[in-house]
Amino acid sequence: MSARHRRRNTTDRTRNIRRFTITGSWDNNPDEPARWITRDPKETKRVARSMAAKGAYVIVEELLPTGAWETWFELDGPAIVAEQNAIEATLAAAWPPAPTGYRPDADDRHRTWLVEQGLAEHRRAQARAQAEALAAEQAARRRRIAAELANTSRQLMSAPPEARPDYRRAARHMTGAQR
Repeated sequence: MSARHRRRNTTDRTRNIRRFTITGSWDNNPDEPARWITRDPKETKRVARSMAAKGAYVIVEELLPTGAWETWFELDGPAIVAEQNAIEATLAAAWPPAPTGYRPDADDRHRTWLVEQGLAEHRRAQARAQAEALAAEQAARRRRIAAELANTSRQLMSAPPEARPDYRRAARHMTGAQR
């Protein structure tokens, strides 16, 4: 039987923790880029998107099995932010609503104004839901604090409990000589 399948006798069992490197640089401070090193591809994409949303130019590199680094993808953060701002400005300009009897069909899926209208409605609904959730959370917090305050004040106004009732001994385990 051959021993080629056996693992080498080394103590290093470290997984590849340097699989992806994310570098984000901002125009206002190009000399100090932010670096993020991870082995998780989902985390890599999430961190790269968040850096790009903050206006950074992001370069994501992957470590190849040969030991060389290869650019996996790049995100132009300023362009993404500018595009998002342009969409929001267009939505703020309030496109004219669709005609009253209008029913969208398959040909309308490419019409940007219809998509942007739906996107604006979705954002407004999200903002309303967030505001309602925040208001409910604050109301629950106020109720909890009021109940806690009432309970605490009730305890402070009442007489303190007796420290040691007369019917209870000082200790439960007394030896015969101490009785």
